[in-house]
Amino acid sequence: MNKNIKVFLEYLEGVRNVSSHTLRNYHLDLEAFFSYLGEDVELPKISKHEVRRYLAHLNHSGFARRTVLRRLSALRSFFRYLKKGKVIAHNPMDEVESPKGEKLIPSALSYEQVERLFAQPDTSTLLGFRDRCMMELLYSSALRVSELVALSRRDFDAKGRVLRVLGKGRKERHVPITKSAASYVERYLNHPKRHEEGKPWQQKDAEAVFLNKWGRRLTTRSVDRKFRLYLLQSGMSGHITPHTIRHTIATHWLEKGMDLKMIQMLLGHSSPAATTIYTKVSTRLKREVYEKAHPRAGRGN
Repeated sequence: MNKNIKVFLEYLEGVRNVSSHTLRNYHLDLEAFFSYLGEDVELPKISKHEVRRYLAHLNHSGFARRTVLRRLSALRSFFRYLKKGKVIAHNPMDEVESPKGEKLIPSALSYEQVERLFAQPDTSTLLGFRDRCMMELLYSSALRVSELVALSRRDFDAKGRVLRVLGKGRKERHVPITKSAASYVERYLNHPKRHEEGKPWQQKDAEAVFLNKWGRRLTTRSVDRKFRLYLLQSGMSGHITPHTIRHTIATHWLEKGMDLKMIQMLLGHSSPAATTIYTKVSTRLKREVYEKAHPRAGRGN
C-alpha cells in the first residue's frame, strides 16, 4: 500500500472515527487512482491534468456516475489532508470541478416491512436474541452500524433510556430510545448464556454491548452478513442494508410530525441539507401507499 494512503487511512480511523466500510472505499478508490498513474508517481508532480485524465478514463470505461463522484470525493479528502500536513504545496483538486450528480433518495421500509424483518431472528437462541435486540435499537435510535457495534455498557443508561453515541468525527450525542429497545438491551446484557461458564460464546469482552459467537465485540461486517441472511429469509433482499433502518426511522419520525431540526440532532448530521432528503422519501412512501390503496389510482384514464 502507498505510504501516504496508509497514513491517511490511519488518520481517518483514529481521528475522524470513520466506519470500516468507508475506510475500505477510500482505500480502494485511492489505490485505483495511483494504479492508473503508476506507483512511482511523485505526489508534488500530480496536477489537475492527471486528475482530469483519470476522470476521462473512468467515464470512457463506463463507470457509474455515482462511482466517479465517490472517487472524486476520496481524492479531494486525500489531497486536502496532504496539503494540511505540508506533504504537498499545491492541491490539484482545487482546480478540478465535480460533475453534477443527481441526488439519490435513500431507501426506506414501510411499517409492515419493519415488522417482517423483526420477525426473522430466532429469539430463543442467544445470537437470535442479540440480532432482534440490534434491530430494535437501530430502529429506535437511527444509529449507524459503526456506532451500534462501538457501544459499551457505560454508554447505555437503562433508567433514563438514553444512549451515549460517538459519531463521525468523534462527535458525541445523546439519543433517547424506546421502552421496548431498552428492555431488549437490558435482557441481552443479562442473558444467562452470555455468562455460561466454559462455553465459546461466554463473554470475553465485559464492556462491549454486542458480542459475536466467540464472546468478543461484534464487527460491522458481521452485522452486514447477518442482515443479508434475514433479508433473504424475509423476501426483501435487494438494495436494503442495515443502514436502511436508519433511513427508515428518520422517514417515519418525519411522517409522525417530528421537527427536521430534532431529526438532524438525533441522526448526528452536521448539516441540515443531509436531513431534508427525508422529506422526499416521506413523499414517495405516501405516494406508494396511496397508489396501492386507492381503487382508481392504477387507471390510466
